[in-house]
Amino acid sequence: MQGLERGVLAPSSLHLFWDVMGKLGKDALVLADDKVYQVARWGLERAACHGASVLFFEHHNPKSLEQQLKRQCTSHCRMVFVLTDGWCPHCGKAAPLPQYLALARKHNGFLLIDDTQALGVLGKSPTRRMPYGEGGGGLLQWFGLRGQDIITICSLAKGFGVPVSVMSGSASWINQFVRQSETRVHSSPVSVAHVHAALHALSVNRKHGQVLRQKLLQNVRRFRKSVSRLGFSARGSFFPVQTLRHSLDIPPQVLYQKLSEMGIKALLLESHESIEPRVSFCLSASHTTDQLRRMAVCLSKVSNFVTLMV
Repeated sequence: MQGLERGVLAPSSLHLFWDVMGKLGKDALVLADDKVYQVARWGLERAACHGASVLFFEHHNPKSLEQQLKRQCTSHCRMVFVLTDGWCPHCGKAAPLPQYLALARKHNGFLLIDDTQALGVLGKSPTRRMPYGEGGGGLLQWFGLRGQDIITICSLAKGFGVPVSVMSGSASWINQFVRQSETRVHSSPVSVAHVHAALHALSVNRKHGQVLRQKLLQNVRRFRKSVSRLGFSARGSFFPVQTLRHSLDIPPQVLYQKLSEMGIKALLLESHESIEPRVSFCLSASHTTDQLRRMAVCLSKVSNFVTLMV
């Protein structure tokens, strides 16, 4: 699906980041997006403990990455890794992976992507009519990227609803990982039940994935149209994670709490760059028109309540 040679399962992304980063030593340089997700950061901490140079570049900024590479890539750096999340739910857009990969290749490095958000949603050959593309293979397929120097770590819990993770890359990289992995020795493997759940999810994707993604896109468009009528806008474009923006003086914590009291399960995203905390919604293909309508009604009630209080 991702266009890579081989993959290996693990109980969680933490197991994979722990192992990958734990094998890096003093000759390694890791440059990470400064907004990279916390699980990857735990891996970075382990890399630093083993002597690797761990530094950050500005979020979604290829020029910042290029400057760091020029400053840090010296003769003693035999291994270079560029680490990033694929899709940022805060910004509502993909990381500039083609530029990151080109820069990593200039220094014979690897691009390591946490593509959890996009796997199962985005795929190859996106169009204006179907911006998700086809197949659900994630951002590598969406951008048309391939190579022996690309590694992905993805949880299947988002797009496929299965709490397991997979690392994919070249056959040589995965074979080396399997030989050297510590968590595969000292912790339990993925359960048979989870393996079967993952196989079932992939089977559903092959048979019905495009129909489900079309339904998901319709739900996203309905959501955006509904909230716009209430004076809100949503960051996230066509992606199923939609983050509210509004001109009303409603603290996001209050909005989140009031929606929760009405039975609407939203997310309260932490502050991101200069953006204050925001209320977000994770949409799925299984949401019904009635559920989206009820969400809009509850959002309207909260807005009216706060307006009256003011």
